[in-house]
Amino acid sequence: MPDRKPKSKARHINQSVAELSRQKNYYKWSSIVLLIIVIILAFSIANPLKPANEHFGSRLTNIDVPFSPQYLSIINNAPNSYFNTAALKLLNGSLTDEIIDTPPTLKSNNTFVVNGKPSVIYIGAISCVFCGENRWAMALALSRFGNFSKLYEGYSSFGDHDVPTIYWNNDNYTIPEGVGFGNYYSSKYVNFISADYESPIVDGFEVQPLSYFVSQAPNATYKSAMSFMNSTNDFQGTPFTFWGKVLVPGATGIVFGNTTPDTSTLPLTNETHAQVLSQLKNFNDQFAWGEYAAADVYVAYLCPSLNNTPPVCQLQGIKDLESAMGV
Repeated sequence: MPDRKPKSKARHINQSVAELSRQKNYYKWSSIVLLIIVIILAFSIANPLKPANEHFGSRLTNIDVPFSPQYLSIINNAPNSYFNTAALKLLNGSLTDEIIDTPPTLKSNNTFVVNGKPSVIYIGAISCVFCGENRWAMALALSRFGNFSKLYEGYSSFGDHDVPTIYWNNDNYTIPEGVGFGNYYSSKYVNFISADYESPIVDGFEVQPLSYFVSQAPNATYKSAMSFMNSTNDFQGTPFTFWGKVLVPGATGIVFGNTTPDTSTLPLTNETHAQVLSQLKNFNDQFAWGEYAAADVYVAYLCPSLNNTPPVCQLQGIKDLESAMGV
């Protein structure tokens, strides 16, 4: 009878090799699955999932998504005629929204100059509803002196009306606290120095004292700008801006829709970015006229620091507004 032990041993070895191979494959695929899980978790932490059903008042729809070229064009290429018409409407009293066009009470003797250009300085908070509404007017005003290569869709916080707004940068809306510095603006006339306090968008309005912005500044220019704003001792809340030589403690317009709010819900809360931008493009309702008029106030504040040389400063409506405001 043939000796089967060698064959049995070989069979046992082959089975062991097969089992070892299966174990290796198991551990290999287990490692791959584990790696995928880690990647998904890391992505989820960095990019929180947005609610499946988002309702007005608690939205994250397209938050931090860059404006499309079409959206950017509405801001960058707004016709000067819109600014002129809005200024004239403001001056003749035909606007229903409140536009703060009183003579500035906080004027500096000096401009904040960087690289030979005066500056616009903005300090706000992503959670702030007045900052949210006001950034539309600011973006329109700044577009008269330069242009944006990027803007982002954003919202004020859930606890502060959730209005659709512009973020200057890709802001962090989940961080416990921080500051988003910088923007994608360029101009041959002015610098734009911006800082928004960042906090969880699901909460309410939050901001820190200006000393916090100074401490968080990313470079010497921003530290100097934040220190300058802090040194004025005129900070009353956000937005807090500086246009050439004029300090503006608050928004220049209270523009929250085409109707005056008669409940705790602002009309703007129930609008999308597309609807807001469509109104600014078509320029045929009170909301658009109000936003352009609020932008005109900023333009009128800034033009004297530029010797009224930019084309927008030559508009009759802007000249009349400068005269009316005593700038």
